Amino acid sequence: MSVFLAIAVLGMLIVVHELGHFLAARLQNIHVNRFSIGFGPILWKYQGPETEYALRGFPLGGFVGFPDDDPDSTIPKDDPDLLRNRPILDRAIVLSAGVIANLIFAYFLLVSQVGFVGVADFNYAPGVKVPEVATNVSSAAAQAGIQANDIILSVGNQQLGANKEAISTLVETIQNNANQTLEMEIQRDGRQLFLEVTPEMGDDGKGRIGVQLISNGDIVRNRTNNIFEAFSVGAEEFQRIVFLTLQGFWQLVSNFGQTAGKLAGPVAIVDMGAKIAEDNVVELFRFAALISINLAVINILPLPALDGGQLAFLAIEGVRGRPLPLRVQENVMQTGLVLLLGLGVFLIIRDTANLDGVRSIFQR
Repeated sequence: MSVFLAIAVLGMLIVVHELGHFLAARLQNIHVNRFSIGFGPILWKYQGPETEYALRGFPLGGFVGFPDDDPDSTIPKDDPDLLRNRPILDRAIVLSAGVIANLIFAYFLLVSQVGFVGVADFNYAPGVKVPEVATNVSSAAAQAGIQANDIILSVGNQQLGANKEAISTLVETIQNNANQTLEMEIQRDGRQLFLEVTPEMGDDGKGRIGVQLISNGDIVRNRTNNIFEAFSVGAEEFQRIVFLTLQGFWQLVSNFGQTAGKLAGPVAIVDMGAKIAEDNVVELFRFAALISINLAVINILPLPALDGGQLAFLAIEGVRGRPLPLRVQENVMQTGLVLLLGLGVFLIIRDTANLDGVRSIFQR
């Protein structure tokens, strides 16, 4: 069920994006002959007075089609309501409307979560929790007797207080004391224990003990008092996610070699959404907002086959006073489409191979 919820979220965001293009065109009386969700073979379609609405076999995107270059269209080539015959501003509105729709939708998703579910906050408790311990023989934590769900209250002479800095304090102490014995105060099932742990030196010269660490405490939700506060808090959360998204894209561009492996395709996104839905279905609001903002940022990039690429052609047309030759535009867009599809297929194969269930099959 969680997988279907995640797929539904991704499909909903695609619909929102394409609906932005569609409405921006129709509200300007620009002809639209196709509104499609997905690519490939048609599974279902409905022919309206002017527009064909369709669901296709591969739900990895969608498109809004215009009759400008449709050889079967009966609309005269000089019709002023064809997209290509409209002023640059009208066309720019249509091309950018998908991105705008995703951003607006993300904002209202966050406002809805803030207003109806509440703002997630973390109520810190003393110490750092150990959700998992490496069980191999080289694990310093396992040899010292640390177990999953233990809470580390202190390391050496340092108390790990009820704050978010507790993890960084513990990690830094472990890393700076490779091959040095550390005394840790452990809380386990209401009892206090004192264990000695000797961090092993890793390949990077830093100490490690072979555990996962998370903050100790509980997630609490604070609901807003009125709708005005919901819009305000929602705006703050929207700005924060946009900033983090742009920061992430900048890191990808500026440090591609180390960050390229973090790129996620639709399979990884659905898997992430399914896990979120299993843990806490209300977090799908934030998940959907995050993906919607990412879709907006990706589509506005000036790359071929994306909205940003077509906007770049419009900018060149505005500077030159006339558009680039149609053959040049088609070649650039087709090359970009092939590259994007190739990247999409690669990410699908890689992310599918990395799924827990698939990985376990090959490890047998």
